[in-house]
Amino acid sequence: MPDCPRDPAIRVLMMPRDTNAHGTIFGGVILSHIDQAGAVAAIRAGCRKVVTVTMDAVEFHQPVYVGDLVSYYAEVTRVGRTSITVRVAVSAERREGGDAVDVTSADVTYVHVNAEGRPIPVPDNL
Repeated sequence: MPDCPRDPAIRVLMMPRDTNAHGTIFGGVILSHIDQAGAVAAIRAGCRKVVTVTMDAVEFHQPVYVGDLVSYYAEVTRVGRTSITVRVAVSAERREGGDAVDVTSADVTYVHVNAEGRPIPVPDNL
């Protein structure tokens, strides 16, 4: 999994409400948190409001279970005129034993928008 800062953008404790019929966490729950973590990085980089444009293919390498503490590490990898791309790496700290496993990663592209939802330039300070 690609290197990302070791200070997570977000951390989430997985709860029973997040499980599928197999007893593991829904992939969609993880995708939602990837989107949020990437947005946190874009906002920290100076964008006031962003909307998601794309998320590249996400391949799950390990399951996530109830009780796992899941960390989402985010790093800005590309800045365009009105868009910003963030790499989000996901790891799960197991409730039993405390071992951390790499779960997945994704590159998420956001567009910086104004209050009306129209694209605006990404701040120059990036």
